[in-house]
Amino acid sequence: MDEQPAANQNPSGSGNALLRLQNTILESIAKGADLAVTCTLLCREVESLLPAVKCSVLSVDGTGALHPLAGPSLPKSYSDALDGALIGPSNGSCGTAAYLGEDVVAIDIATDPRWVDYKHLALPHGLRACWSSPIIDADGVTIATFGIYFADCRGPTPFEQAVVRNCVHLCIIAIDRHQRVNEHERRALTDALTGLPNRAAFNAELLTLDCRAAGRWAIFVLDLDNLKIVNDTFGHHAGDMLLQIASDRIATAACPSRTFRVGGDEFAIVIKAPQALRDLDATAETITSALATPADCGGQIIVPRATIGGAVVSGDEPSVEHVRKNADFALYHAKETGRGGFVRYWPGLGSTMAQRLGAIRDVNAALRDNRIDAFYQPIFRLDTREVVGLEALCRMRMGNKIVPTKAFHEATTDVHVATALTARMMSIVAADVRRWLDMGIPFQHVGINVSSADLSGGTVERVLTSVFEREGVSLEHVILEVTETVYMGEGDQAVQQGIKALRAKGIRIALDDFGTGFASLTHLLTIPVDIIRIDKTFIEHLAAGSVSMTIVESLIRIAQKMDTRIIAEGVESEEQARLLQAAGCTLAQGFLYSQAVDRIEMTALLLKRGQYVNGPAAPITGFVGPR
Repeated sequence: MDEQPAANQNPSGSGNALLRLQNTILESIAKGADLAVTCTLLCREVESLLPAVKCSVLSVDGTGALHPLAGPSLPKSYSDALDGALIGPSNGSCGTAAYLGEDVVAIDIATDPRWVDYKHLALPHGLRACWSSPIIDADGVTIATFGIYFADCRGPTPFEQAVVRNCVHLCIIAIDRHQRVNEHERRALTDALTGLPNRAAFNAELLTLDCRAAGRWAIFVLDLDNLKIVNDTFGHHAGDMLLQIASDRIATAACPSRTFRVGGDEFAIVIKAPQALRDLDATAETITSALATPADCGGQIIVPRATIGGAVVSGDEPSVEHVRKNADFALYHAKETGRGGFVRYWPGLGSTMAQRLGAIRDVNAALRDNRIDAFYQPIFRLDTREVVGLEALCRMRMGNKIVPTKAFHEATTDVHVATALTARMMSIVAADVRRWLDMGIPFQHVGINVSSADLSGGTVERVLTSVFEREGVSLEHVILEVTETVYMGEGDQAVQQGIKALRAKGIRIALDDFGTGFASLTHLLTIPVDIIRIDKTFIEHLAAGSVSMTIVESLIRIAQKMDTRIIAEGVESEEQARLLQAAGCTLAQGFLYSQAVDRIEMTALLLKRGQYVNGPAAPITGFVGPR
């Protein structure tokens, strides 16, 4: 072997040099430098320490192919020629070292049999000898090689061997960190259930799209139509299997376009392939057809169904996010006009949808952030002004503001939002009632509004029972309130059957806002309720001898004969209260007594004015108590 340079024969100097090398590379790793940057820095530091060598770091992929990571002093053409070369028993110094898992020294590349197929690449660049060391991970797998090339036909000196041993160790640390970061990023960008790229990956993909490329890409957004029903009917295991099967089918049908799972039952597809873009209707049909085959979901045979909305970049779009929103508008329009189909966005579609989607996003955000709360308006006796019950009203907190339901009512037309709001309200109300009962308040009943989605989906009883049982509160304290529009909405037999089923199980139903829709007293013969709440529009015009007074008096008499309770809504004056009481109405609600207040104010009111707080009172015909 060649003599070690004098400077490198000083043990103290050698040790300090290796320590400086180690510290430099460890600092680069600690700062989070890219693996290729760190490896390039390592090569340059070694070449500075050992001026007679040129360094190379090659990675080894899962197929056994080599890929240059660093080689700053090697000709680019040489490194490029090695990219993709396979490891093997006679594949140069690096390929052989990786294959055998041991150091390989080629003192003379020109004559070494392992270099037969590669020497024509190295010799023209003055690379005469090469020593390569495998970089092996904790599992014993070769993941890279560290090689040094010599301009002379020779092997490594003891000092060079010491340097390389340190370099191999540093490479292991750098590659291990790189793999951990990559795995963390992969997990962060991958949906654990389906294996598809997730919402974060979708957002990253959107950043790569160019809005100036008119017609060059499109976005599909897709919702599974029956996931909630499957979850509710067969359980979440079947629902998870449905998601896995559907995601595989969607991704396969959409290929080569990239599919993402961006939410519970929501998927997105970024379409760039010219053939798919030429006929978006046919592309959507391919996806829905692929889904339509029955699937075995944990023993349950289910046919996945989906609705799709799409939007194409037009070239004058202000942002990628604008195209994405257009696709959302198209999806929601598709849901409203007929689930299971595809709608492509057209100008003008977004104006109405934008307002509705904004409300949905606001409510979903409020649900996530626990900003949905219950306020309560008391129902009081007209004779004693005692509180005999409450109506729970949904409120959304936005900063310091309390937003009433009417401000985000459009969001409740979305089935998921409506059912989520109902479940959250029931949970809040059950906890509040439990607190009042624990305080010794002789609490009577609370009305909770439910939507058509709650009733037609059949989940309201399960949710109600679950949350009130959890708090140990009897369902005798609950009245479910259904608006007249929901009661007879679009001839929905499922809603009407839901009301009948709830009453059959002893749960009381109140018909809210009576007189504002198109229900009639004849409907009460086939779908009876326990309470009728007269809408405030009748109360506003209440006067002796008025039409409103005649209608209200008639309703009170009929309700009494049907053994149905009456509550007058919107009572704001003593004159209205007097006329109602004279007509035989016993219960009312309105600003005359109190507006809707939070639980703290309502607690104080119940302690002061709750019926029976100061001892038993004389019973009244209109009292809404347990049946």
